[in-house]
Amino acid sequence: MFFAMATFTAKAQLGYNFSQHDLGFGISNNQVYGDAEKTTSTVSGHINYTYNATPFLNYIVEFQAGSLKGGDSIAYRSGRQFKNNFIAGTFRAQLQAGELIDYSGSPVMDVLKNFYGSVGVGLVSNRIKEVSRYSNTISGFYTPGKDESTEFYVPLKLGYEYKIFNSYNEPAVKIDLGYQINLMTGDNLDGFEAGSRKDVWTQITLGVKFSIGGLTSYRKPINNN
Repeated sequence: MFFAMATFTAKAQLGYNFSQHDLGFGISNNQVYGDAEKTTSTVSGHINYTYNATPFLNYIVEFQAGSLKGGDSIAYRSGRQFKNNFIAGTFRAQLQAGELIDYSGSPVMDVLKNFYGSVGVGLVSNRIKEVSRYSNTISGFYTPGKDESTEFYVPLKLGYEYKIFNSYNEPAVKIDLGYQINLMTGDNLDGFEAGSRKDVWTQITLGVKFSIGGLTSYRKPINNN
């Protein structure tokens, strides 16, 4: 009787297990919407650690570094142009649809379960390495700003996490594609202080995560296949 119950329990848990800890890395395409009129795409890299409270409720600590660029000192009357070599860290909570919906027996809902929304807090260290503050066409026109600053921001992210399962039907590798809007609390991301609006920094991100341990069980199957 004991062995029969143990066998039943083991079978019932098939497909329910997941790792509570992930390590990942990826790249981002960045654009800054600030006081420089022209936006320029740049690339940054990131590494992250994820604690999975469930397969669909995640807490993420992430560090990234790269460059941000924008403006054109010749083409625009303000003369604003910049390059920011930044480093940043964020903490985000991420909720995937699978935590809220019933995806059993529905191929469509099974796909939709991996869409997520995320919000958190971030801190970025700005190092303006190239900057043009004077206009070439308007005599005496100058835009002030700081060459070095540290600012908080609010990261808002929407995305999709594609899970790859191992032979035990556990999510072992995760491919993440997302769009993130970082709402700055300051106005020095581009090295300029102008206007009444704060800077906005957007990112298209692609990353991969690997499960690294802390196996536990979920209340329902993670993989319907």
